[in-house]
Amino acid sequence: MGARVVVLDYGFGNVRSAVRALERVGADVTLTADRTAAQEADGLVVPGVGAFAACMAGLKAVRGHEVVGRRLAGNRPVLGICVGMQVMFDAGVEHGERAEGIGEWPGVVERLDAPVVPHMGWSPVEAPEGSTLFEGIADERFYFVHSYAAQTFTKGYDENALGTFRPPRVTWAEHGGRFVAAVEDGPLSATQFHPEKSGDAGSHLLDNWLRSLA
Repeated sequence: MGARVVVLDYGFGNVRSAVRALERVGADVTLTADRTAAQEADGLVVPGVGAFAACMAGLKAVRGHEVVGRRLAGNRPVLGICVGMQVMFDAGVEHGERAEGIGEWPGVVERLDAPVVPHMGWSPVEAPEGSTLFEGIADERFYFVHSYAAQTFTKGYDENALGTFRPPRVTWAEHGGRFVAAVEDGPLSATQFHPEKSGDAGSHLLDNWLRSLA
C-alpha cells in the first residue's frame, strides 16, 4: 500500500488529473473535503486554479486553511500546486483588489511583469542544492499556466535566526522577471507549475514528494 494522500476537493483545482498523477506514482489517493481525512492522511495536496480570492473563499468554505495550519503545526506534509501554492503567502493582488492568504510565508502574489501574460508552457527552473523535490530532475522543464506569482521570498533569511533553523529551499523560474517556482519549507512544499501536467519530470517530482512522506 502506498502513502495515503488526500487531494483537497474544495471546488478550485485540476483535481482529477492530480489524483491520476499521484496514483500513477503509487499513492493511495482520496479526493475529499472531509477535514478528518485531510488531517489524518500521510500527505495533503492543495490544488488551485483561477483567481486567488476565489480559491481562498473556497478553502475557507471547507475550513481547508485550518486543516493546513493544523497539519503544519504537527509537522505533517502539505503540497500546494499553482494557486494552491500562491495562497500560502500573506496575500494576493488581482485587478487592484487585495485578498488575504493563509499567511504561512511573507509576501504578496502579484501579476507577472512580462510582455506576454499568462505565462503558458514549458520552462526550466533553477533549483537549489539539496532539493528533495527536484532530486534527479533539476535540469528538466515543467509546465506553467499562470498570470500571477510571488516575485520575492524573504522567509528564512534572518541573520539572527537560531543556528538549528534550516531556511526554506526556493526554486526560481523566469518570465519577464524572476518568480518563485517552488518552495520546500519543512513539511510545506509547493510548486507554481503543474507537476500533473509536466510529463515524466512531473511524475518524478511527485514521486520524490511521496518518498519524503515515509
